Amino acid sequence: MPQFRYALLQQDMNSQARRGRLVTAHGVVETPVFMPVGTQGTVKGMLPEALKEIGVQILLANTYHLYLRPGHQLIKQLGGLHRFMNWEGPILTDSGGFQVFSLGDLRKISEQGASFQSHLDGSKHLLTPELSVEIQLALGSDIVMVFDECIPHPSERSYVVESTNRSTRWARRCRDLLPPGSETALFGIVQGGMELDLRRQSAEQLRDIGFEGYALGGLSVGEETSLMYDMMEYGLPLLPEDSPRYVMGVGTPENLVEGVARGCDMFDCVMPTRNARNGVLFTHFGKISIKQARYREDNRPIDPECDCYVCRHYSRAYLRHLYTSGEILASVLNTHHNLYYYQQLMLKIRQALDKGLFSQFRKDFYTRRERPTL
Repeated sequence: MPQFRYALLQQDMNSQARRGRLVTAHGVVETPVFMPVGTQGTVKGMLPEALKEIGVQILLANTYHLYLRPGHQLIKQLGGLHRFMNWEGPILTDSGGFQVFSLGDLRKISEQGASFQSHLDGSKHLLTPELSVEIQLALGSDIVMVFDECIPHPSERSYVVESTNRSTRWARRCRDLLPPGSETALFGIVQGGMELDLRRQSAEQLRDIGFEGYALGGLSVGEETSLMYDMMEYGLPLLPEDSPRYVMGVGTPENLVEGVARGCDMFDCVMPTRNARNGVLFTHFGKISIKQARYREDNRPIDPECDCYVCRHYSRAYLRHLYTSGEILASVLNTHHNLYYYQQLMLKIRQALDKGLFSQFRKDFYTRRERPTL
Protein backbone atom coordinates (compact mmCIF):
# COMPACT_ATOMS: atom_id res chain seq x y z
CA MET A 1 0.00 0.00 0.00
CA PRO A 2 1.26 3.53 -0.76
CA GLN A 3 2.68 5.67 2.01
CA PHE A 4 0.59 8.71 2.88
CA ARG A 5 1.74 11.89 1.15
CA TYR A 6 0.51 15.36 0.28
CA ALA A 7 1.35 17.50 -2.73
CA LEU A 8 0.66 21.24 -2.92
CA LEU A 9 -0.34 21.76 -6.55
CA GLN A 10 -1.25 25.43 -6.73
CA GLN A 11 -1.38 28.56 -4.59
CA ASP A 12 -3.95 31.28 -5.30
CA MET A 13 -2.38 34.64 -6.14
CA ASN A 14 -4.96 36.78 -4.30
CA SER A 15 -5.57 34.78 -1.12
CA GLN A 16 -4.18 31.92 0.96
CA ALA A 17 -6.34 29.39 -0.95
CA ARG A 18 -4.50 26.23 -2.01
CA ARG A 19 -5.07 23.35 -4.39
CA GLY A 20 -3.59 20.04 -3.32
CA ARG A 21 -3.73 16.25 -3.41
CA LEU A 22 -3.59 13.58 -0.70
CA VAL A 23 -2.46 10.04 -1.45
CA THR A 24 -3.66 7.43 1.04
CA ALA A 25 -3.67 3.65 1.22
CA HIS A 26 -7.31 3.66 0.06
CA GLY A 27 -7.16 6.25 -2.68
CA VAL A 28 -6.38 9.78 -3.78
CA VAL A 29 -8.16 12.82 -2.34
CA GLU A 30 -8.26 16.12 -4.21
CA THR A 31 -8.23 19.15 -1.93
CA PRO A 32 -9.85 21.38 -0.75
CA VAL A 33 -12.24 18.66 0.37
CA PHE A 34 -15.33 18.30 2.55
CA MET A 35 -15.65 15.05 4.51
CA PRO A 36 -19.18 13.86 5.39
CA VAL A 37 -19.47 12.58 8.95
CA GLY A 38 -20.19 8.88 9.39
CA THR A 39 -20.25 8.90 13.18
CA GLN A 40 -21.13 5.26 13.80
CA GLY A 41 -19.80 3.76 10.59
CA THR A 42 -22.56 5.20 8.44
CA VAL A 43 -23.46 8.55 6.94
CA LYS A 44 -27.08 8.69 8.07
CA GLY A 45 -29.50 8.13 5.21
CA MET A 46 -26.86 7.36 2.56
CA LEU A 47 -25.69 4.11 0.97
CA PRO A 48 -21.91 3.99 0.42
CA GLU A 49 -22.60 3.59 -3.30
CA ALA A 50 -24.64 6.81 -3.28
CA LEU A 51 -21.82 8.65 -1.51
CA LYS A 52 -19.39 7.56 -4.19
CA GLU A 53 -21.85 8.53 -6.93
CA ILE A 54 -22.15 12.12 -5.69
CA GLY A 55 -18.38 12.55 -5.51
CA VAL A 56 -17.53 11.92 -1.86
CA GLN A 57 -13.80 11.16 -1.64
CA ILE A 58 -13.21 10.59 2.08
CA LEU A 59 -15.37 9.99 5.16
CA LEU A 60 -14.96 10.79 8.84
CA ALA A 61 -15.82 8.19 11.47
CA ASN A 62 -15.93 8.53 15.25
CA THR A 63 -13.52 6.83 17.64
CA TYR A 64 -15.63 7.40 20.77
CA HIS A 65 -18.86 5.98 19.37
CA LEU A 66 -17.30 2.98 17.62
CA TYR A 67 -15.29 2.16 20.75
CA LEU A 68 -18.48 2.01 22.81
CA ARG A 69 -20.54 0.24 20.15
CA PRO A 70 -19.87 -2.26 18.59
CA GLY A 71 -16.24 -2.11 19.82
CA HIS A 72 -13.01 -1.61 17.89
CA GLN A 73 -11.79 -5.16 18.46
CA LEU A 74 -14.92 -6.58 16.86
CA ILE A 75 -14.52 -4.29 13.86
CA LYS A 76 -10.88 -5.31 13.54
CA GLN A 77 -11.87 -9.00 13.78
CA LEU A 78 -14.37 -8.47 10.95
CA GLY A 79 -11.77 -6.96 8.63
CA GLY A 80 -11.62 -3.29 9.66
CA LEU A 81 -13.97 -0.38 9.22
CA HIS A 82 -13.63 -0.17 5.43
CA ARG A 83 -14.98 -3.70 5.04
CA PHE A 84 -17.40 -3.40 7.97
CA MET A 85 -19.20 -0.42 6.42
CA ASN A 86 -18.49 -1.31 2.77
CA TRP A 87 -16.56 1.88 2.03
CA GLU A 88 -13.54 1.46 -0.22
CA GLY A 89 -12.27 5.04 -0.03
CA PRO A 90 -10.14 6.77 2.63
CA ILE A 91 -11.38 7.18 6.19
CA LEU A 92 -10.29 9.76 8.76
CA THR A 93 -11.15 9.03 12.38
CA ASP A 94 -11.34 11.72 15.01
CA SER A 95 -9.74 10.90 18.35
CA GLY A 96 -12.82 11.04 20.57
CA GLY A 97 -11.66 14.23 22.25
CA PHE A 98 -14.58 16.37 21.10
CA GLN A 99 -17.16 13.75 22.10
CA VAL A 100 -15.63 13.41 25.56
CA PHE A 101 -15.64 17.23 25.84
CA SER A 102 -19.35 17.30 24.96
CA LEU A 103 -20.18 14.92 27.84
CA GLY A 104 -19.79 17.79 30.31
CA ASP A 105 -20.17 16.59 33.89
CA LEU A 106 -19.92 12.94 32.78
CA ARG A 107 -16.17 13.31 32.17
CA LYS A 108 -13.01 14.28 34.05
CA ILE A 109 -9.68 15.28 32.49
CA SER A 110 -6.31 14.28 33.98
CA GLU A 111 -2.75 13.90 32.72
CA GLN A 112 -3.47 10.23 32.07
CA GLY A 113 -6.46 10.93 29.83
CA ALA A 114 -10.22 11.47 30.05
CA SER A 115 -12.36 9.36 32.37
CA PHE A 116 -16.03 9.38 31.44
CA GLN A 117 -19.34 7.61 31.74
CA SER A 118 -20.85 6.12 28.61
CA HIS A 119 -23.88 7.99 27.32
CA LEU A 120 -25.30 4.56 26.40
CA ASP A 121 -25.27 2.66 29.68
CA GLY A 122 -23.41 4.75 32.24
CA SER A 123 -20.40 2.41 32.28
CA LYS A 124 -17.07 4.01 33.24
CA HIS A 125 -14.12 4.29 30.85
CA LEU A 126 -10.70 5.92 30.63
CA LEU A 127 -9.75 7.15 27.16
CA THR A 128 -6.03 7.83 26.98
CA PRO A 129 -3.89 8.97 24.03
CA GLU A 130 -2.61 5.40 23.78
CA LEU A 131 -6.08 3.86 23.71
CA SER A 132 -7.34 6.44 21.21
CA VAL A 133 -4.55 5.53 18.78
CA GLU A 134 -5.10 1.79 19.44
CA ILE A 135 -8.79 2.14 18.58
CA GLN A 136 -8.13 4.11 15.40
CA LEU A 137 -5.50 1.63 14.20
CA ALA A 138 -7.85 -1.26 14.91
CA LEU A 139 -10.48 0.46 12.79
CA GLY A 140 -7.95 0.67 9.96
CA SER A 141 -8.07 4.45 9.60
CA ASP A 142 -6.11 6.11 6.82
CA ILE A 143 -5.76 9.29 8.89
CA VAL A 144 -5.54 9.09 12.69
CA MET A 145 -6.05 12.20 14.82
CA VAL A 146 -4.09 12.75 18.04
CA PHE A 147 -6.05 12.72 21.29
CA ASP A 148 -6.65 16.24 22.56
CA GLU A 149 -9.01 18.27 24.70
CA CYS A 150 -11.45 20.56 22.94
CA ILE A 151 -11.39 23.74 25.04
CA PRO A 152 -14.79 25.33 25.78
CA HIS A 153 -15.43 28.93 24.81
CA PRO A 154 -15.20 31.11 26.75
CA SER A 155 -12.58 29.76 29.19
CA GLU A 156 -10.26 31.34 31.71
CA ARG A 157 -6.77 31.86 30.31
CA SER A 158 -5.23 29.80 33.10
CA TYR A 159 -7.32 26.81 32.04
CA VAL A 160 -6.51 27.34 28.35
CA VAL A 161 -2.77 27.32 29.21
CA GLU A 162 -3.08 24.13 31.27
CA SER A 163 -5.22 22.34 28.68
CA THR A 164 -3.13 23.38 25.68
CA ASN A 165 0.09 22.19 27.31
CA ARG A 166 -1.52 18.89 28.27
CA SER A 167 -2.83 18.36 24.73
CA THR A 168 0.71 18.86 23.41
CA ARG A 169 2.03 16.22 25.81
CA TRP A 170 -0.77 13.89 24.71
CA ALA A 171 0.14 14.54 21.06
CA ARG A 172 3.73 13.49 21.74
CA ARG A 173 2.49 10.26 23.32
CA CYS A 174 0.41 9.58 20.20
CA ARG A 175 3.41 10.23 17.95
CA ASP A 176 5.50 7.76 19.98
CA LEU A 177 2.92 5.05 19.24
CA LEU A 178 2.70 5.76 15.52
CA PRO A 179 6.13 6.75 14.20
CA PRO A 180 6.60 8.47 10.82
CA GLY A 181 6.86 6.32 7.71
CA SER A 182 3.68 4.33 8.23
CA GLU A 183 1.01 4.03 5.55
CA THR A 184 -1.29 5.50 8.23
CA ALA A 185 -1.00 9.26 8.70
CA LEU A 186 -1.10 10.93 12.12
CA PHE A 187 -2.40 14.51 12.31
CA GLY A 188 -1.59 16.91 15.14
CA ILE A 189 -4.31 19.23 16.46
CA VAL A 190 -3.54 22.85 17.35
CA GLN A 191 -5.33 24.07 20.46
CA GLY A 192 -4.97 27.31 22.42
CA GLY A 193 -8.54 28.53 22.72
CA MET A 194 -8.95 32.03 21.34
CA GLU A 195 -5.53 33.15 22.64
CA LEU A 196 -3.21 33.99 19.73
CA ASP A 197 0.04 33.41 21.61
CA LEU A 198 -1.14 30.00 22.80
CA ARG A 199 -2.23 29.09 19.28
CA ARG A 200 1.26 29.95 18.05
CA GLN A 201 2.89 28.02 20.89
CA SER A 202 0.77 24.95 20.16
CA ALA A 203 1.47 25.08 16.42
CA GLU A 204 5.22 25.47 16.92
CA GLN A 205 5.41 22.61 19.42
CA LEU A 206 3.41 20.31 17.15
CA ARG A 207 5.68 21.19 14.23
CA ASP A 208 8.66 20.27 16.37
CA ILE A 209 7.12 16.87 17.12
CA GLY A 210 6.34 16.37 13.43
CA PHE A 211 3.10 15.07 11.90
CA GLU A 212 1.87 14.14 8.44
CA GLY A 213 -0.88 16.75 8.69
CA TYR A 214 -2.14 19.44 11.05
CA ALA A 215 -5.57 20.56 12.20
CA LEU A 216 -7.02 23.57 13.97
CA GLY A 217 -9.17 22.28 16.81
CA GLY A 218 -11.38 24.07 19.31
CA LEU A 219 -13.27 26.13 16.73
CA SER A 220 -17.01 26.25 16.04
CA VAL A 221 -17.61 25.78 19.77
CA GLY A 222 -19.89 28.78 20.25
CA GLU A 223 -17.59 31.67 19.31
CA GLU A 224 -18.70 34.41 16.93
CA THR A 225 -18.13 33.65 13.25
CA SER A 226 -15.80 36.63 12.89
CA LEU A 227 -13.63 35.31 15.73
CA MET A 228 -13.51 31.86 14.14
CA TYR A 229 -12.32 33.46 10.89
CA ASP A 230 -9.69 35.42 12.82
CA MET A 231 -8.40 32.19 14.37
CA MET A 232 -8.22 30.57 10.92
CA GLU A 233 -6.46 33.57 9.42
CA TYR A 234 -3.90 33.59 12.21
CA GLY A 235 -3.53 29.85 12.76
CA LEU A 236 -3.43 28.29 9.30
CA PRO A 237 -0.24 30.07 8.11
CA LEU A 238 1.53 28.73 11.23
CA LEU A 239 1.19 25.21 9.84
CA PRO A 240 3.72 23.67 7.41
CA GLU A 241 3.07 24.61 3.81
CA ASP A 242 3.89 21.11 2.57
CA SER A 243 1.35 19.37 4.84
CA PRO A 244 -2.46 19.22 4.66
CA ARG A 245 -4.29 21.74 6.83
CA TYR A 246 -7.61 20.76 8.40
CA VAL A 247 -10.17 22.87 10.28
CA MET A 248 -12.28 20.52 12.39
CA GLY A 249 -16.06 20.71 12.74
CA VAL A 250 -16.66 23.50 10.20
CA GLY A 251 -19.29 24.22 8.83
CA THR A 252 -21.67 26.26 6.66
CA PRO A 253 -21.08 26.81 2.93
CA GLU A 254 -19.86 30.32 3.80
CA ASN A 255 -17.46 28.84 6.37
CA LEU A 256 -16.01 26.53 3.72
CA VAL A 257 -15.43 29.31 1.20
CA GLU A 258 -13.83 31.53 3.84
CA GLY A 259 -11.80 28.65 5.24
CA VAL A 260 -10.41 27.88 1.79
CA ALA A 261 -9.58 31.57 1.30
CA ARG A 262 -7.53 31.41 4.51
CA GLY A 263 -5.60 28.29 3.48
CA CYS A 264 -7.63 25.30 4.69
CA ASP A 265 -7.51 22.03 2.75
CA MET A 266 -9.92 19.80 4.70
CA PHE A 267 -13.27 20.26 6.44
CA ASP A 268 -15.88 18.10 8.18
CA CYS A 269 -19.22 18.90 9.74
CA VAL A 270 -22.56 17.25 10.55
CA MET A 271 -24.36 20.33 9.23
CA PRO A 272 -25.47 19.06 5.80
CA THR A 273 -26.75 15.73 7.17
CA ARG A 274 -28.26 17.03 10.41
CA ASN A 275 -29.97 19.93 8.65
CA ALA A 276 -31.35 17.51 6.05
CA ARG A 277 -33.03 15.44 8.76
CA ASN A 278 -34.56 18.65 10.11
CA GLY A 279 -35.89 19.72 6.71
CA VAL A 280 -33.32 22.43 6.00
CA LEU A 281 -31.86 22.31 2.49
CA PHE A 282 -28.87 24.12 0.99
CA THR A 283 -29.02 25.87 -2.38
CA HIS A 284 -26.93 28.30 -4.40
CA PHE A 285 -29.21 31.11 -3.12
CA GLY A 286 -29.09 30.10 0.56
CA LYS A 287 -31.10 27.76 2.78
CA ILE A 288 -34.77 26.81 2.60
CA SER A 289 -36.90 25.09 5.22
CA ILE A 290 -38.94 22.55 3.29
CA LYS A 291 -41.46 22.20 6.13
CA GLN A 292 -42.88 25.67 5.41
CA ALA A 293 -46.44 25.85 4.11
CA ARG A 294 -45.32 28.02 1.17
CA TYR A 295 -43.94 24.86 -0.50
CA ARG A 296 -47.16 22.83 -0.24
CA GLU A 297 -48.02 23.33 -3.94
CA ASP A 298 -44.54 24.21 -5.22
CA ASN A 299 -43.75 21.96 -8.18
CA ARG A 300 -40.19 23.25 -8.61
CA PRO A 301 -37.06 21.33 -7.57
CA ILE A 302 -35.19 22.33 -4.40
CA ASP A 303 -32.66 24.27 -6.47
CA PRO A 304 -33.42 24.93 -10.16
CA GLU A 305 -29.67 25.04 -10.85
CA CYS A 306 -28.90 21.71 -9.15
CA ASP A 307 -28.64 18.52 -11.21
CA CYS A 308 -28.63 16.03 -8.33
CA TYR A 309 -30.93 13.00 -8.47
CA VAL A 310 -33.40 14.61 -6.06
CA CYS A 311 -33.68 17.88 -7.96
CA ARG A 312 -34.10 16.00 -11.25
CA HIS A 313 -36.93 13.80 -9.97
CA TYR A 314 -38.79 15.39 -7.05
CA SER A 315 -40.64 18.62 -6.30
CA ARG A 316 -40.56 20.79 -3.23
CA ALA A 317 -44.21 19.88 -2.70
CA TYR A 318 -43.38 16.17 -2.56
CA LEU A 319 -40.41 16.68 -0.25
CA ARG A 320 -42.56 18.79 2.07
CA HIS A 321 -45.20 16.05 2.05
CA LEU A 322 -42.61 13.43 2.99
CA TYR A 323 -41.21 15.58 5.78
CA THR A 324 -44.54 16.55 7.33
CA SER A 325 -45.67 12.91 7.10
CA GLY A 326 -42.59 11.73 9.00
CA GLU A 327 -41.49 9.47 6.15
CA ILE A 328 -37.98 7.97 6.25
CA LEU A 329 -37.55 8.87 2.57
CA ALA A 330 -37.58 12.55 3.54
CA SER A 331 -34.27 12.16 5.36
CA VAL A 332 -32.81 10.05 2.54
CA LEU A 333 -33.65 12.51 -0.24
CA ASN A 334 -32.84 15.63 1.79
CA THR A 335 -29.46 14.20 2.82
CA HIS A 336 -28.64 13.19 -0.75
CA HIS A 337 -29.30 16.72 -1.96
CA ASN A 338 -27.41 18.49 0.82
CA LEU A 339 -24.32 16.32 0.49
CA TYR A 340 -24.40 16.71 -3.30
CA TYR A 341 -24.55 20.48 -2.84
CA TYR A 342 -21.51 20.40 -0.52
CA GLN A 343 -19.53 18.15 -2.87
CA GLN A 344 -20.36 20.35 -5.85
CA LEU A 345 -19.33 23.45 -3.89
CA MET A 346 -15.91 21.94 -3.20
CA LEU A 347 -15.57 20.69 -6.78
CA LYS A 348 -16.28 24.20 -8.12
CA ILE A 349 -13.76 25.66 -5.66
CA ARG A 350 -11.11 23.22 -6.92
CA GLN A 351 -11.95 24.03 -10.53
CA ALA A 352 -11.72 27.76 -9.83
CA LEU A 353 -8.33 27.26 -8.17
CA ASP A 354 -7.12 25.21 -11.14
CA LYS A 355 -8.00 28.12 -13.43
CA GLY A 356 -6.70 30.86 -11.12
CA LEU A 357 -10.24 32.19 -10.66
CA PHE A 358 -10.91 31.62 -6.96
CA SER A 359 -11.35 35.32 -6.14
CA GLN A 360 -14.02 35.63 -8.83
CA PHE A 361 -15.69 32.45 -7.59
CA ARG A 362 -15.77 33.81 -4.05
CA LYS A 363 -17.32 37.07 -5.24
CA ASP A 364 -19.94 35.29 -7.36
CA PHE A 365 -20.77 32.94 -4.48
CA TYR A 366 -21.88 35.85 -2.30
CA THR A 367 -23.54 37.79 -5.12
CA ARG A 368 -25.86 34.87 -5.85
CA ARG A 369 -26.77 34.52 -2.19
CA GLU A 370 -27.85 38.15 -2.03
CA ARG A 371 -30.65 37.51 -4.51
CA PRO A 372 -34.21 36.92 -3.20
CA THR A 373 -34.96 33.37 -2.09
CA LEU A 374 -36.72 31.45 -4.85
